[in-house]
Amino acid sequence: MKASVKAPVNRRSRRRRRTLGVLVLGVAVVAGGSWAATRFIDSSEIMVREHCTAIVGSDSFRLDPEQASHAALISAVSMDRGLPARAASIGIATAVQESKLRNIDYGDRAGPDSRGLFQQRPSQGWGSEAQVMDPVYAANRFYQELELLVPDFEDLDITVAAQTVQRSAYPEAYADHEPEGRAYASALTGHSPAALNCVLKSPAGPGDAQAMTAALQQQLSSAWPQISDDGRTVTIPVSGPRGWALVQWAVANAQRFGVTSASFGGQGWVRADHGWAPATGTEGAVTVTLAG
Repeated sequence: MKASVKAPVNRRSRRRRRTLGVLVLGVAVVAGGSWAATRFIDSSEIMVREHCTAIVGSDSFRLDPEQASHAALISAVSMDRGLPARAASIGIATAVQESKLRNIDYGDRAGPDSRGLFQQRPSQGWGSEAQVMDPVYAANRFYQELELLVPDFEDLDITVAAQTVQRSAYPEAYADHEPEGRAYASALTGHSPAALNCVLKSPAGPGDAQAMTAALQQQLSSAWPQISDDGRTVTIPVSGPRGWALVQWAVANAQRFGVTSASFGGQGWVRADHGWAPATGTEGAVTVTLAG
């Protein structure tokens, strides 16, 4: 009698254990799937090598986001001064040669006090060290000299134009960067629509619309950006080539300010998609969205 009573209990116990095992396995599978998905997302972000590319015709030139931001600044300052696109080409190519488009705080043997994007020397009358380390000041100072010393720069080789301003020990080196300077200038002055693309990781935090609009107006005073109430959208009334210049300025500065998308003229750059695609937006304006 005892054996016949215990058997059903053992069978029920085994069924419970089997059910519990199935539940535990199910939870493990779901958790494993979530972990794998998270790992895939993390690894896909890790795999992204952040860079910006300017493509004009068959030519393609790559910079990192910091360098692209400085190229955009140099181009914007040239436009702010009412200069032609050739000035932006000369300015960008010169800064590539002098500093690799980085705002460096040291010089070389020939100019130990050289500083900034254009390696300008305080001892040679370019301004104080603090001034030449300010990229907006440095770009304006470069163009001030270009306009003064080389008024016919549009008709001259870049070597002649840049060397007249910079007085470098290696004057022929500027020409090496002319194609790169021309490609970025063409995009950033609006002559080549949707020609500048940045491949970036997801923003690390919220975007900064206030900082972005302040930087834009410092570089290009004629721009009048408007920030939405939630601080996530910036609209810049503009048309024509100037619109393409400003939307690509936003792309070049996307890493710096947390931009997730920018659109103009039926085309939009989307950070998550790593490129441009047809888009709708406000007519007669650049629309920039920032991370929340």
